[in-house]
Amino acid sequence: MKLSDFDFDLPERLIAVRPAKPRTSAKLLVARGDQITDSTVADLGDVLRRGDVLVLNDTKVIPARLFGVRHRTGEFGLTAAKMDVTLLDPRADGTWGALVKPLKKVRDGEIIVFSDALQAEVVSRADGQAALLFNIKGDDFDAALNAVGAMPLPPYIAAKRPADDADKADYQTYWAKNAGAVAAPTASLHFDGDLLDTLTQMGVAFVHVTLHVGAGTFLPVKVDDVSQHKMHAEWGEVTAEAAAMIAAAKAEGRRVIPVGTTALRLVESAARSGQIKPWKGETDIFITPGFTFHVADALMTNFHLPKSTLMMLVSAMMGTERIKAIYTHAMRHDYRFFSYGDGSILFPSKDTSDVVRG
Repeated sequence: MKLSDFDFDLPERLIAVRPAKPRTSAKLLVARGDQITDSTVADLGDVLRRGDVLVLNDTKVIPARLFGVRHRTGEFGLTAAKMDVTLLDPRADGTWGALVKPLKKVRDGEIIVFSDALQAEVVSRADGQAALLFNIKGDDFDAALNAVGAMPLPPYIAAKRPADDADKADYQTYWAKNAGAVAAPTASLHFDGDLLDTLTQMGVAFVHVTLHVGAGTFLPVKVDDVSQHKMHAEWGEVTAEAAAMIAAAKAEGRRVIPVGTTALRLVESAARSGQIKPWKGETDIFITPGFTFHVADALMTNFHLPKSTLMMLVSAMMGTERIKAIYTHAMRHDYRFFSYGDGSILFPSKDTSDVVRG
């Protein structure tokens, strides 16, 4: 497989920089085999059926974008440099991995001040990242971060506008619980309490799992031979309760539908033996055409970047040529793309009752 197999030309006007309001008013493309229906997220209940299980990622996005100042005393006296910091992941030694711009203007041992309450020492630098040790921890750290941090919007949005207070709500799922992500599981942004209540009343079940989405989700694929690409690792957990609920649904022939590629990657990581099991750790699973799905019978997801690993994932679910047709339809019908864009629900078979995966 070549990287060019997953490319397409997207009109700039279709890149969403704000979400639909209300959330459920977003368009929803329903693909069943070779059929496409145009709907809205508010009408998801017409697409699902009693007994379906939606797998939801309950990670919570932290306001990981920080702006600070580094002070230094040298031959020219006291100087200062503005620093743009994006937190990536907490490390076992108590530091945070972070992208620091401009990295060349900071040295190991220097302090970056973000507010009166929050500052961090640059412990080390390597591979384009820095290890930062903050002056406070626990609830104090969370409070200080929430006070001064901004949501880490994807590069294609950040290039068009800065994050603002609206993003702190818009870029967070309704059920966000476990803090640790620096990017949202964006298919889940379409849900609100009323939609969840409607689906519950019709007999749809929900299973929560956790995958902390990392900034690596936006890294471009730089090799033409897709098989040579190395995926970034992300931490996740499928609890015993979640695994049991999914296993029961599979045994009973009920459909299991991850909401978002993050939820899908996690449950398939936990089912590499062929059966879903409790699982905790880092996953770098890379899903490309030819992959055997053991859990997912369908997928609810947004529309993804050209030549991205997520385009490869949806191509694995539906077939490369079928995905090209689906994306062509979406562009012709003015669907909004990427993190704040519209959604789709992808069923690999025209008659979803006979889906057998893995």
